[in-house]
Amino acid sequence: MLLSLRIENFALIDRLELEFGAGLNVLTGETGAGKSIILDAIDAVLGGKVTSRSIRVGTERAVVEASFGLNPTLITWLAKQEIELIDDTSIVCSREVTASGGNLRSRSRVNGVLVNRQLMHDLREHLVEITAQGQTVQVGQSAQVRDWLDLYGGLAHAEQRETVAANYACYQEARLALEKRRQSERHRLQQLDLLKYQVQELQAANLSDPEEFSQLELERQRLSHVVELQQLSYKVYQALYHSDADVPAAADLLGQAEVTLSQMVAYDAQLQSVWDLVNDALAAVVEAGRQIGTYGEGLEADPQRLVGVEERILELKQVCRKYGPTLSDVIAHYQHSSAELEEFSAEEQSLEALEEQEQRCQTLLTQACSKLTHLRRTAAVQLEARLVAELKPLAMEKVQFQVDITPSSPTPAGADRIVFLFSPNPGEPLQPLAAIASGGEMSRFLLALKACFAKTDATATLVFDEIDVGVSGRVAQAIAEKLQQLSRYHQVLCVTHQPLVAAMADRHFRVEKQVITYPNDTSNDHCAEQRTVVRVTTLDNFTTRREELATLASGKSATDAIAFAESLLVQADQKKRAGEAGEADKPRKKKVAR
Repeated sequence: MLLSLRIENFALIDRLELEFGAGLNVLTGETGAGKSIILDAIDAVLGGKVTSRSIRVGTERAVVEASFGLNPTLITWLAKQEIELIDDTSIVCSREVTASGGNLRSRSRVNGVLVNRQLMHDLREHLVEITAQGQTVQVGQSAQVRDWLDLYGGLAHAEQRETVAANYACYQEARLALEKRRQSERHRLQQLDLLKYQVQELQAANLSDPEEFSQLELERQRLSHVVELQQLSYKVYQALYHSDADVPAAADLLGQAEVTLSQMVAYDAQLQSVWDLVNDALAAVVEAGRQIGTYGEGLEADPQRLVGVEERILELKQVCRKYGPTLSDVIAHYQHSSAELEEFSAEEQSLEALEEQEQRCQTLLTQACSKLTHLRRTAAVQLEARLVAELKPLAMEKVQFQVDITPSSPTPAGADRIVFLFSPNPGEPLQPLAAIASGGEMSRFLLALKACFAKTDATATLVFDEIDVGVSGRVAQAIAEKLQQLSRYHQVLCVTHQPLVAAMADRHFRVEKQVITYPNDTSNDHCAEQRTVVRVTTLDNFTTRREELATLASGKSATDAIAFAESLLVQADQKKRAGEAGEADKPRKKKVAR
């Protein structure tokens, strides 16, 4: 619960420190006294909107600091955010707003640690909930109404919403993956056709040896010059081995040299090495002659083979121009394209797998949403009966109320559109609550709604800003009793103009404006500065409270008003005692955390 509030230079407040207690805390005062400023400060310290007007005129810095009592939920939240405890009893939230050079800066801290707005909003859900008569917009929002219904449903709804959220995230991930895959499908098919064509063309070219082109060039050279090669080979044969002319062949000359050297070796052994060289040369020339003779005899013109070779060379040149420049490059391109073709073909199977995954996730989401819808319909019937019962004591005996649940597109919170339908008068059709409820009816409805959540809402502090505006007499008394009942389960902070409500307070604050004079450095009294400030007085005894209630009732502390105020306090004390006694006889139900 809210333990204390410290405000500096916020709107009309120069400096203010308040301590709140358990039960029903009431703020009273004249219209415009600054009661709502205090609630604005509570809203601001928990991440609410601030503007340059939030800073007191003449200053550049506003500070709001609020201390709240610790509970296990808050301790867990702090540990998750890695924020250390200050002590074992409280958590401190603060916000500093500065204005300089036309720029507005804001910093929020929890236990002295800087936090962003999202974290502060997350924390706010565990600390304070503000309800005001102007919440017609919220009542008309399907998301807010849905959250209220799920809050009433308790733990089962919370767990099923987590399941729906998980399945929704799974479905979205699968859907996005499939959508991305489909967007690339056209490109894939185009690439697939191109790869198929290229692989087929290169496969038909039967490429395997990167040296084939050079080998074919050599073969074409040989086949194109068979006659010349035959003539030249025969000429070489004659020169080396067997000459038809009068000129001896090289083998003959070497043979003659060998005979002569053998005779010389007989006289001088030193010439043996020379004889060996000539002998080896003779053997080499004879072998060369025989080989060139065989080569020449083997040469044969083959026009058909020459045509085939030239066609193959032309084919290889064409593929090299398209996929080369070299035959090695073409073969590498063929191997890479073949691998890509397999990969693109496999992606067709992955598309089917993604479609199956999306369908599975969608089925799970649909089933989870359907179960949540069933839970909501069951809770809706219970809430309808409970809310009507809570509204009857608030002078709405003939009211009709219905929770209308219709299908909608799936979201992380389910697939339901939920609207509160309302008819305050017999014979009138049910219509959307936000469209037809008057201010007073809306006030009573919101209060009754909070009463329905009293035992399931884990929010420690409930704030009501003039929720009793537009009602009086019996209805005001019923609202007062309802607020007092709520204060048994939550700390309640209420701004009111109703003496019947204020009389039920466990802690009563009077808010008023005062004009104070700030002395200047000059001795001229006319130069002293006068400023309006908000002051709050804690009414902690019977007499001061009686005076305030009398003022609320009549505008002044007249004798009759004093007597009326005194009777209100006595009756309020009796009602609270009776309520506490009745509550003690009822078994306590465990609160369900949101």
